[in-house]
Amino acid sequence: MKKLFFIMAIAALVFAGSLTANAAAPTTSTSLTAASAVTLVQDDAAQEVDSRTWHQKLKERFIQGGPGFMGIVLVCLILGLAMAIERIIFLNLSTTDTQKLAEGVEEALKSGGVEAAKEVCRNTKGPVASIYYQGLERADESIEAAEKAVVAYGGVQMGQLEKNVSWVSLFIALAPMLGFMGTVIGMITAFDKIEAAGDMNPSLVAGGIKVALLTTVFGLVVAIILQIFYNYIIAKIDSIVNSMEDASITLIDMLIDYKNKK
Repeated sequence: MKKLFFIMAIAALVFAGSLTANAAAPTTSTSLTAASAVTLVQDDAAQEVDSRTWHQKLKERFIQGGPGFMGIVLVCLILGLAMAIERIIFLNLSTTDTQKLAEGVEEALKSGGVEAAKEVCRNTKGPVASIYYQGLERADESIEAAEKAVVAYGGVQMGQLEKNVSWVSLFIALAPMLGFMGTVIGMITAFDKIEAAGDMNPSLVAGGIKVALLTTVFGLVVAIILQIFYNYIIAKIDSIVNSMEDASITLIDMLIDYKNKK
């Protein structure tokens, strides 16, 4: 009998639980429907907010940061990019196939002498060809004179390769400093508003700090962009300088062989 009463009690509890679940089902369904409707409304609102393009968002942030310091940082970006692009174009045009040039000069020396080799250099662009030409100009004097001419003109060519690179590094350092200055001035302005209001209003502090930090972010972004271009330029200059040094050694060796065979 005890087992029978126990089984009946369990069955009654299960039956009562199923009734409670069935009674709560409509309410749960209604709640899910309402929650789905709210979620759809929120998604639609988020889509409307995110429908703006990235440059519209960037423009909004730029205006929020203040046109004063943000404009100066933007000028640093424009000028730095202009100089970096000019250097990249110049360095790419200055790149020469040194092995091909050396072979052409050597063949010209064997077949037509110094004048033929100089003609090969005239028809080739780049600092390596210019160094070859200056060394061949002094070939009739002595090997030492040709070597001095190559070294001296190599320094001149290196100066032309590094032209305006220091300005790019200046803008890299200047952009974040201007951003930090804008941040400090923005913080001072925020504290002035707090002092004028006479109480610690969170909205005044949050708005001022937000505007102030935007200048720092923009300055750091400008510095990062210019730093990438700067590193590429420095690597390109190092590559060309190494080619110039190797070409100088090759030219002196060719002139020594040419003198010995005469």
